[in-house]
Amino acid sequence: MASAAAVDTMPDALRQSRYHMKRCFARFIGKGRRLMKLQHLQDEIEQTIEDKVERSKVLEGTLGDILSSTQEAAVVPPNVAFAIRHNPGIWDYVKVDSESLSVDIITSTDYLKFKEMVIDENWAKDENALEIDFGAFDAATPKLALSSSIGNGLGYISKFMTSMLSGKTESAKPLIDYLLTLERKGEKLMINETLNTVAKLQEALVIAEVYISALPKDTPYQNFEQRLKEMGFEKGWGENAERVKQTMRILSEIIQAPDPASMEAFFSRLPAIYNIVIFSVHGYFGQADVLGLPDTGGQVVYILDQVRAMEEELLSRIKQQGLNVKPQILVVTRLIPDAKGNKCNQEIEPIENTTHSHILRVPFNTEKGVLGPWVSRFDIYPYLEKFSQATIAHALEKSKYEDSDVKWRDLDSKYHFSCQFTADLIAMNAADFVITSTYQEIAGSKNRPGQYESHVSFTMPGLYRAVSGINVFDPKFNIASPGADQSVYFPLTEKQKRLTKFQPAIEELLYSKEDNDEHIGYLADRKKPIIFSMARLDIVKNITGLTEWYGKNKRLRTLVNLVIVGGFFDPSKSEDREEMAEIKKMHSLIEKYQLKGHIRWIAAQTDRYRNGELYRCVADTKGAFVQPALYEAFGLTVIEAMNCGLPTFATNQGGPTEIIVDGVSGFHIDPNNGDESSNKIVDFFEKCKTDGRYWNRISQGGLKRINECYTWKIYANKMLNVGSAYGFWRQLNKEQKQAKQRYIDIFYNLQFRKMAKNFTISVEESKTAAPSKTSKSRIPPQPPAAKAEAAGNAAAMAEDGKSKAIQKLDYSRINRAPCACHWFCLCISSSIVIYALVKLYGMFK
Repeated sequence: MASAAAVDTMPDALRQSRYHMKRCFARFIGKGRRLMKLQHLQDEIEQTIEDKVERSKVLEGTLGDILSSTQEAAVVPPNVAFAIRHNPGIWDYVKVDSESLSVDIITSTDYLKFKEMVIDENWAKDENALEIDFGAFDAATPKLALSSSIGNGLGYISKFMTSMLSGKTESAKPLIDYLLTLERKGEKLMINETLNTVAKLQEALVIAEVYISALPKDTPYQNFEQRLKEMGFEKGWGENAERVKQTMRILSEIIQAPDPASMEAFFSRLPAIYNIVIFSVHGYFGQADVLGLPDTGGQVVYILDQVRAMEEELLSRIKQQGLNVKPQILVVTRLIPDAKGNKCNQEIEPIENTTHSHILRVPFNTEKGVLGPWVSRFDIYPYLEKFSQATIAHALEKSKYEDSDVKWRDLDSKYHFSCQFTADLIAMNAADFVITSTYQEIAGSKNRPGQYESHVSFTMPGLYRAVSGINVFDPKFNIASPGADQSVYFPLTEKQKRLTKFQPAIEELLYSKEDNDEHIGYLADRKKPIIFSMARLDIVKNITGLTEWYGKNKRLRTLVNLVIVGGFFDPSKSEDREEMAEIKKMHSLIEKYQLKGHIRWIAAQTDRYRNGELYRCVADTKGAFVQPALYEAFGLTVIEAMNCGLPTFATNQGGPTEIIVDGVSGFHIDPNNGDESSNKIVDFFEKCKTDGRYWNRISQGGLKRINECYTWKIYANKMLNVGSAYGFWRQLNKEQKQAKQRYIDIFYNLQFRKMAKNFTISVEESKTAAPSKTSKSRIPPQPPAAKAEAAGNAAAMAEDGKSKAIQKLDYSRINRAPCACHWFCLCISSSIVIYALVKLYGMFK
């Protein structure tokens, strides 16, 4: 990687190789205006300097470093503008004159204009072109400095808050003010107005600790509650004398000499979160018979497992706080009246294996009534305002489609990126904090920008120029990796837990030689290990890519069988454009490489318990799981397979590179190099033949990695810790947050709403459901400032959580509730999923 300082030496480096560089730049501009990626630059340099030795000399040192760090170049003769990424999140932009080889450092705005000149010269030269600069509102926000620190927002703000509270005793006053805001349904928590100064609180803490120390450790809080109340303390310190004393001691230490560890420990104990609302509006959100349907995959499993883990952690914390509170978790999704074979047309549904969690389905409304059928995730934008006022985002598509921003017009009729990227930009800037599953989602890898990083600056000619979209060094970014349900996905070696009732069906699923509606193809030699993949059939998941690798590699076909689980067999049964094309491609590949007898293609499976046993049955064959996606933000199936003890090969593009330690707990494969990837799989199975312990070694390595880093308990603990700490952080930055929100409101109302209004989908014209009582719950359009209020609206259900209470909801009564929330969090995760994590006051009547 080139350093930022290396750009300063670029003129000298070009002059030292002036002859060759003149020829290279002449070639660059010879084809006129265009955008060039790194590979294009390298190919044209190779074609210009044909001698390998000479080329190596030219590209050694600074010049080679700079060129290899270039992500993109915009050619506008006689100039070539370069976007140089030194490290994750660290960019420079330079302009090189192809004739003189003079170098000028330019701004991101200048670089975006160069790109626009390639696509739309009139827009590039328009002095009135709309520029969006969110960075102007974040100037006062402290930022992380190192690329390696990106995503460690909680650790950073804990250090920063520590520095703010250090020094004079009165420095702790903001913390006292924050504690005074904590309440539950009008009942004060932690402290009351009696302790409204640092000095008063310090003195009371000393007296209280002396008093509590004389009590037995397990003395219930109720036994000394009245005495503490007389001192100015309220509920929330702990369930017994020992817990109360520990919490008070931590606070005393923070007031006297704060440190980051104490700050995190204290906020993790605060009674600040009871109610969580999760938004997931695309696809079919249900608990059964939905996996494999369009836009419906791992994100559904992810959220349901997340809900169970969060409820368990909330109940544990509330008990430790000494409170008698019932938490509520609500997953708000869309109602699909035309849904068949599942419950996505049911308004309210309790979530299995929980006590206080429900799914609430709200319809998409149109002028003609409730929208009946499913619609693609790319087509939902016209309905979102009528669905909810919450800030909404989803898995970021921008980084998945090359040049999808600058060439948005070419793709908008199919993917509606104009709405999508604008919604993403609004959501990530409105969020108090963002939770991702991996570092790569934020800042990518050495050679590839992350999903969020791709929004640092970009342009959509004709719409707007985002000169400062998001800053990945912002401490709002945090990483909390999910797990898999370990009651479903457990090691094959745990024989007593094996779900043997599914094994006859799985035997038929894998080895029956008859084609039917559930499987086609057959495995002629069932003694061979199985390589197995399970995913939706879309381009990014690259299942057809894996099938082609297998078809091309004769050694691999000799060693193993291939089993694919995903999609339909008949493209006419799919409603998804990409899936239909991929289904046709699968059939053509099976025919082209004559894979009958080598491949079993199984239709999408919706029973996760049977899927768990399927992973283990594949492991019984000493097989492996392969996840070949062109890009995978996280990789839930990777976690599931490793939980089951199945050695796993996963894409090196995205989150799986963080999950798997290559060669230790699994293997990385390059989805863009099928020959190399398939040979790596061959090498594994050949080594297993010569070393009988090798398969078990990789299997155990995967299990060890999962238990150390990827469990739902770890996730839920981190998530709630982040939420609690950012409540105080939000208060410290209240004025700045309000100013930025006003800017977001303007952008939302003047840009996004107009685009959504002009959005047309044919399905709306002909496929609306009959009006129903649910259409009365339509929430009127509001700007993002009301986002938390809408979350409260969706969550206004009876405390006992019974379904009948939902029928009595008065949605409108919460729209302008002044205390709709104390803090709001948006977490955009690894899948196509929408999160809003909200602390609600008084909304559960």
